[in-house]
Amino acid sequence: MRDGSAGEGAVADPPAGAERERAPWEPPLATESAPPQDAPLASSAADPPTAAHAGNAGPGTSPEGTPPSPRTPTRVDLPVPSLKPVGHVGSGPPTYEAEPTALPPADPDDLDDLVADTVLDGARYGASTLRAASVRGDSARFRGEPRRDSLLTARFGTGEHALVLVAMATGARATPGAHRAAAEACHWIGRAVGRSHARLAEDMRAGRRGDLKSGLHRLTDRSLGKLRASAAEQGIEPEEYAAALRCLLLPADPECRTRVFFGVGAGGLFRLRDGEWQDIEPRVFDVPGEPVVGFGSLPAETPEGDRLTMDLGIPTPPSPYEPAPEPPREPFRFRASVARPGDTLLMCTGGLAEPLRGEPELCGYLTGRWSGPTAPGLAEFLADTQVRVKGYADDRTAAAVWEA
Repeated sequence: MRDGSAGEGAVADPPAGAERERAPWEPPLATESAPPQDAPLASSAADPPTAAHAGNAGPGTSPEGTPPSPRTPTRVDLPVPSLKPVGHVGSGPPTYEAEPTALPPADPDDLDDLVADTVLDGARYGASTLRAASVRGDSARFRGEPRRDSLLTARFGTGEHALVLVAMATGARATPGAHRAAAEACHWIGRAVGRSHARLAEDMRAGRRGDLKSGLHRLTDRSLGKLRASAAEQGIEPEEYAAALRCLLLPADPECRTRVFFGVGAGGLFRLRDGEWQDIEPRVFDVPGEPVVGFGSLPAETPEGDRLTMDLGIPTPPSPYEPAPEPPREPFRFRASVARPGDTLLMCTGGLAEPLRGEPELCGYLTGRWSGPTAPGLAEFLADTQVRVKGYADDRTAAAVWEA
């Protein structure tokens, strides 16, 4: 805050016929030079001179001293909120240490299976600037477990017809191959989108929302189906080799402001607009209402005429001729939106979505950090995404897009 104190001495009334002294709120004359921009702002009045200083008053001041002019309002600059990076927000520091502790175990015959603690990437195409990061959570760092999150950023095509894909996946919790399942999910969807990128980019430029939704739904089901087939080859249950998948499509054409999100599973999709966060995660609604009589219920009587009056609740054993029912699948999520200049779009896994929804202080911090007209650098973005919150220790993967 700039100093607003007054200078020494009082401002006396000018003598008769002398030119009136310029008030502090009046602009300087053409022959005057304005004070330096960084100079402290002073008020136009101070304490009246004492008797000891009366004889030293300037020209036009009576020996008895002249009462000071009425005090004018003092201008005070409001403090600017601090935008310095912080280590954590919330009620207190998390239990785990802030830096990695233990490395995951390594197999000398399968070093390709190792996963780095942190992945960082970025790009700029058209009117958008991309920042993406994936960080191992505090819990996995402490226990020496691999990062279950996987991140893929890829560009397909060239020039204005190029299409940028950001894919992130989270493997199932407490399963030994979770990091492999997440990586496979990103690779399968990357191959599917890459082979169809020309048609997808054309649909985005033309605004064919229905075609985009049906086509991406088909590509997602096909990719996750390959993941279930991989689980069968390994002899494990499908739910043990599964992943939540979230993707973002960004066209390189600067005239196309369409941003497409799609995926399956938990996570978050947020938009920072006009200084406020908006949770724009596509909602999936179940069939409303209570069960209706006659809908899916047993007939009133058998073909022989016997009335059914009691259901003993004995489950019917599965038929050996019918395949076992598959576990319920997560619903497909899709959203196509038009970006505005100044927007910041954030897609993230549950490791960052949950503290964003549960800790308002984290939202406020990221608002101050990401509301500027330009995107942060890679190192700054990484520092922002790993601001810790007590009670949230999962992996964090995030991709943010700043619109020029």
